[in-house]
Amino acid sequence: MESNESKTGDMITVDVEGVGVVSLRKGSTIKDLLAVAAAEMLVRPDGGKGSTPVAVAVNGELRDLSASLESDTAVRIVTSASDAGRSVLRHSTAHVMAQAVRDLWPGTRYAIGPSTEDGFYYDFELPGGLHFTDTDLERIEKRMREIVAEDQPFVREEHGIAEGLSIFDDQPYKVEIIEAVAGETGRRVAGESKAGEVGGGLSPPGSEVGGEVSSAIANEGPMVSVYRNTGIGASFVDLCRGPHVPSTGYLGHFKLLKVAGSYWRGDEKRPQLQRIYGTAWESEEALSAYLKRLEEAEMRDHRRLGTDLDLFHFPPEIGGGLPVFHPKGAMIRTILEDFARKEHLGAGYLPVWTPHVARSTLYEKSGHLAWYADNMYPPMEMEGAEYRLKPMNCPMHILVYANKSRSYRELPMRLFELGTVYRFERSGVLHGLARVRGLTQDDAHIFCTPEQLHGELETLVAFVLEVLKTFGFDDFEAELSTRPDKFVGEVADWDLATDALAGALSAAGISYRVAEGEGAFYAPKIDIHLTDAIGRRWQVSTLQVDLQLPARFGLSYIGTDNERHQPYMVHRALFGSVERFMALLIEHYAGALPVWLAPVQVLVVPVGTSHENYGQEVSGRLTAAGLRAEMRRADEPLGARIRKGKLEKVPYILVVGDEDIHAHTAGVNRRGSSKPQRGVKIEDFIAEAADHVVRRGSEL
Repeated sequence: MESNESKTGDMITVDVEGVGVVSLRKGSTIKDLLAVAAAEMLVRPDGGKGSTPVAVAVNGELRDLSASLESDTAVRIVTSASDAGRSVLRHSTAHVMAQAVRDLWPGTRYAIGPSTEDGFYYDFELPGGLHFTDTDLERIEKRMREIVAEDQPFVREEHGIAEGLSIFDDQPYKVEIIEAVAGETGRRVAGESKAGEVGGGLSPPGSEVGGEVSSAIANEGPMVSVYRNTGIGASFVDLCRGPHVPSTGYLGHFKLLKVAGSYWRGDEKRPQLQRIYGTAWESEEALSAYLKRLEEAEMRDHRRLGTDLDLFHFPPEIGGGLPVFHPKGAMIRTILEDFARKEHLGAGYLPVWTPHVARSTLYEKSGHLAWYADNMYPPMEMEGAEYRLKPMNCPMHILVYANKSRSYRELPMRLFELGTVYRFERSGVLHGLARVRGLTQDDAHIFCTPEQLHGELETLVAFVLEVLKTFGFDDFEAELSTRPDKFVGEVADWDLATDALAGALSAAGISYRVAEGEGAFYAPKIDIHLTDAIGRRWQVSTLQVDLQLPARFGLSYIGTDNERHQPYMVHRALFGSVERFMALLIEHYAGALPVWLAPVQVLVVPVGTSHENYGQEVSGRLTAAGLRAEMRRADEPLGARIRKGKLEKVPYILVVGDEDIHAHTAGVNRRGSSKPQRGVKIEDFIAEAADHVVRRGSEL
């Protein structure tokens, strides 16, 4: 019989978030914990329909439900309906997809397959140069559902490096992952370049494995973590950090979406692979809702609407990522840029203009060649000097400031430019206007004294939000990115800048999360995100406090003490880029831009040729009143011309006939209204449309 003392020593207490403290025997698994806490779990606020425990966070680290608990600790149950739980579901479903592909195409080489924001993907190299087809997706899905029906358990195993290499001796991409990380003496976890990646798990010496520190592992060196699941007559193993759901039976609400090309490690010089995208959710209802959102997103895709509405295209003669804007698309750009200029001038910004190319020495001094060269266009040799297309506007704005001695009386100095920059984005990441190689930023750089910094940032955040609200957005979040591992400058300066940015967000009352280590190499930053009409988040404005470039360029101002001081520098792009903001607006409004943004605001349609002169007269009156109007001649049936106008998403279509000529009226077809209004006086219509433009209303 055990003594009370030994019994006490065998017991641990686990503080389960949202449930309470649970006592259980040392070495118990998470499954045991859930069994003890079962009654409490039934009333968890996030334990609704389709919300099943799939993992736990032990002191913030995600673990399998099979992991053991060896000491007092705090845990959080991760359910399938949470963001973290969905990531586990998708991670596990990607694993099953790779298993299905390997079963259907023996000899397949599988690479990596992370969970993503709304789904997952996996990269494959099929044997014999074969390629997936849409029909193959149906076959893969069918095999996946068979694997799910078998309820195969996911079993975690730990192996030494040599054993791991032996297990994957027919999988060169897995071997490369193991060798690369092992070469770093186990300091990193294989596949950690993307969180949740189904690509490898390498535990460093002395790290926790399965919830327990293993001295044997500490002595033996790095260990490879793999997950194995065995079905009817077949076994599948993958290099993986985990966690996974306990078994394939936890899965089932998934859909494979498409096949695309990819390069191993995103490098076009490496082997080309095939990527299968899919999505997975905690319930059939959640999956159906997401697929409906995908359908809506497809209808709103700015690339398709850009063609349908004759806004822009990407000529192959120019190259990928470099759009040509047609008259209507250029008009939208002009409206956005004119609006940006007016708002900035009204807020005390000074306009500047800088060239598109500069000597490489400028970017050596700024540090961009050392830190950003991979995304810059290659150099051009001219007259013995090396030139580069500019990737950023900031070095040239610094030259404006540094051109002469500055006094504290000139600060804050707010420089503004609609500056076009060039970045050689890889072809695999180009995406219409949302990801281009030539982009125009509504770029501003503010130079101020230390005493002015907090006030400038508070004013700046308020200015950004007010401008974005003008376009009909009201749901904002922010991300504060802090010092990365590779950075320039002093830690104290970084801390000062980060605190100032956090203070500005708090003053604006905008919710934000801290993205540890994700700042640029030279500055912490704020990224402001907004939510569009179908619930998608877009990153738009960026603000950075930079203490490094002023030092690199030796910037200074004469203070009240007649001494030289270094100014603070704030980088800021409000739209992000004009091109990407256009993509956002087109998709948010499904191409039906508000009256003030629409390239054609009014379409005048004469009933017949005898009404064309009056139609021209009405169009002229509208144009004279400041409205963008066109008349469409009666060379097609009236109904066909009206339908075309509606497909072009013109806010107002005015139909004019015999009665209108005598009464100086028009029939008004308002976008979104099924019933036209007859006999509207032209002056009354002008007042209505002008009011929409002045108010920048978004309701029509």
